[in-house]
Amino acid sequence: MSHTVSRAFISFRIGTPLWMPEERFRETLSLLEEHRGVTDEVTFFTSETHPPLPLPVIEERAALLARRMPEVRRLGYRTGINVLSTVGHHNENLPNSLSGNYTPMTDIDGSVCRGSFCPNDERLREYIRRLYELVAMAEPDYLWIDDDVRLWGHMPIRCGCFCDTCLALFAQESGTRYTRDSLRQALGSGPLEGKLALRRAWLQHNRETMARLFRLIEETVHRVKPGLPLGFMTGERYFEGYDFDAWAAILAGPEGAEVLWRPGGGFYSDEALAGLIGKAHDIGRQVSLLPESVRCIESEIENFPYQRLKKSARTTALEAAAHIAAGCTGAAFNVLSMYDEPLDEYRPLVAHLRETRPFLDLLVRTFGRYQPVGLHTGWGKETFAAGNAVQGDWFESSPWSASAHAAEVLEIGIPVAYSPGQARVTALSGESAYAMTDEEIRRILSGGALLDAQALEALNALGYEELTGYRVERFVHEDCIEVLTGHPLNGEFAGRRRDGRQSFWKCPAAVLVPTQEGAQALARMVDYGDREVAACCQGVFENRLGGRVGVAGYYPWLFLQSLSKSTQVKRLLRWLSRETLPGFVATFHKATLWLREPESGLLAAAVLNASLDPAEGLTLLLRTPHEQARVYDMQCRETTITASGVDGPYRRFVLPPIGAWEMRIVVAQ
Repeated sequence: MSHTVSRAFISFRIGTPLWMPEERFRETLSLLEEHRGVTDEVTFFTSETHPPLPLPVIEERAALLARRMPEVRRLGYRTGINVLSTVGHHNENLPNSLSGNYTPMTDIDGSVCRGSFCPNDERLREYIRRLYELVAMAEPDYLWIDDDVRLWGHMPIRCGCFCDTCLALFAQESGTRYTRDSLRQALGSGPLEGKLALRRAWLQHNRETMARLFRLIEETVHRVKPGLPLGFMTGERYFEGYDFDAWAAILAGPEGAEVLWRPGGGFYSDEALAGLIGKAHDIGRQVSLLPESVRCIESEIENFPYQRLKKSARTTALEAAAHIAAGCTGAAFNVLSMYDEPLDEYRPLVAHLRETRPFLDLLVRTFGRYQPVGLHTGWGKETFAAGNAVQGDWFESSPWSASAHAAEVLEIGIPVAYSPGQARVTALSGESAYAMTDEEIRRILSGGALLDAQALEALNALGYEELTGYRVERFVHEDCIEVLTGHPLNGEFAGRRRDGRQSFWKCPAAVLVPTQEGAQALARMVDYGDREVAACCQGVFENRLGGRVGVAGYYPWLFLQSLSKSTQVKRLLRWLSRETLPGFVATFHKATLWLREPESGLLAAAVLNASLDPAEGLTLLLRTPHEQARVYDMQCRETTITASGVDGPYRRFVLPPIGAWEMRIVVAQ
């Protein structure tokens, strides 16, 4: 299947307060028509609150949508229905929501969320069957399943479902009957191998729970309307087993209907712009697991609670661009009012999104379904099995701790990879190795690996000390300062210091001891009296498999954005990758970089200036034989630049100035 996509898939998601009242429905269509081209699709939410609705309410709304959608089609838009709540989200609007003899979502302690229900409850499955019959009979062009279909994050509980039905199913699957108390104890105590096996079994149980629900929805919908495209909205779904490829196949059904995807995450305001990039990386990971047959990948752009001054029009447009750079092929804008009120204040936002549409189309044409190449964070479908692996409560660990650790590394212009197949270096943190197979670990250690001290300890405990080159002698918790050694990778910065201020930002500093010949120190540690605490706190090693390993024991993922440290990190990653990174930002700029290597021989990059300062003289080193590159700004204006020199396998390209929080497309061909 071709990786190319001709233009962005763009949708607007419309809440019930904007489509149910006649006046507001007309005004919404008028706003979209006023800015014709801002969207291709108009998608209607079934609800404005998050628990499931009673079936009579769904029936009434589906009937109204059956009258609304033909009017939308007559204007040239595709149109469909977004089922906001299938199993439910949170405790909200309970008096007007689904109630009855349904099993609530239940956590490991027996606490429940009354606004969400167990997807394995047969009574709820009957409700879901009728729900999807009703919306399918309304004749939409497509149907979306929203992200309430998950097992983590149903407030006030953390995760489910551990009801009696789910425990009975797990007993059949595992051959062991547990109570909630005995299951929690078994998941968090005892020999490591046994804990990990049980956790993997529970993750597989969760995958099957999700799969059963998707089979029910697919069979129901396609019995009513064969071939109807089905879409699913996701976030990062570690506790659910992240089985996106399998779930996509189920939703396609035996006839291979089109499957749509909407990856998402939390970023709702301008208050912390770094969240825009963090969400883009979340989305990149989600997209990386989708089969190539999924072409329409519309990222969720949500400005909840939809107050116009919370997120600017520029930020909203840039967010869509960043998601496409990370792997999406479009965007679904949920940015209009959640009230029955005039839309005047939203006109500037919609106008700006229309102005940015050509840039989104250009991004999609340039990147298609090719995956980014660069630094991978070692995450995978089994990652959550390793949470608090050695000691501690599994349910108090974070599903995201082993995927987002390298954020600062990526902020200095190192290209990101979301799939291990596109990794040129793998950055491992914490206990994530405990969730990996021997084959996966050996692949990482025979390539380029960047480890923190905790990852080093996990690998050594698993028997890989010969390949890592170091061990942790001890951790020091106060008054340590990193000093760069005279190693060639440090160059002119030998002797430079980095103080993470352990008294403020608690992070244990590792004293590293070489275990293999050839291990070399990149940094040592001293205290505030200039007394040496460790001869090595950062080192490099080349093992017998030909792999190159870097171990960082002092603030491995934080405070990397000084000139000396950011330069050292870039040199280290070049060395670890054996110069196979497809490119990177060579200059001292805060920038995020997504790079593709399509089969046609071109090298394509998206560069985001992640600073409030304009980026003057930002220089890319690109691994390309081509002497020229085309640069496109966000108005699609094109500039051709010529390489200013060569650095090993890389050519040096100095980009035109990039404004604060703006993106550029760079194509070398």
